[in-house]
Amino acid sequence: SSRRRHTRYADRSRGLGDVYKRQCVRRVAASPRRMPTCILAWRRRSRRVPANCPLAMTDIEPFQLPVRVYYEDTDAQGVVYYANYLRFMERARTEWLRSLGIDMVRLQDEERRIFVVAEVQMKFHVPARLADELVVTARLLRLTRVSFDIEQKIYRNNTDGDLLISGIVKAAYLDADTMRPQRVPPSFFEDKQT
Repeated sequence: SSRRRHTRYADRSRGLGDVYKRQCVRRVAASPRRMPTCILAWRRRSRRVPANCPLAMTDIEPFQLPVRVYYEDTDAQGVVYYANYLRFMERARTEWLRSLGIDMVRLQDEERRIFVVAEVQMKFHVPARLADELVVTARLLRLTRVSFDIEQKIYRNNTDGDLLISGIVKAAYLDADTMRPQRVPPSFFEDKQT
């Protein structure tokens, strides 16, 4: 019996838990899905909003904000300091949300909800210089339950000009008091398709 007990513990140490995990995965995979496919798409690894989903905005012209480069924005080499591109993008995101009817001050004061940047991916293509006129764009790329990805680009002169910066910003929707994630209201984006 002591040998049997030893074998049982050895089996457990070899990863018997993995067997249970596989059984749970099979059970979950076998369960019927009753949600709309556009909602289910949020849960997929890609998190891309399908085009037929009412929340998809990928086919809509991105929001545009004109920005002028001032002396304070440049560094010793005469080009825009890299961190200032983040400021330009922040302004465009704020104005984009305002254009969608989202009042961030009211959200924070009355509903105790805030947006925070959770992740930023940026690629620097060409530098901007003093007195350049830039166009900063913002559009919804992906939407999950508690966050959304915003695709942002910065161009020189207009959207047909040189692409200077491209990036994706993940914004999370949090409770202002507990700083815990909250569900993003679909109404933030679904009525802005026209």
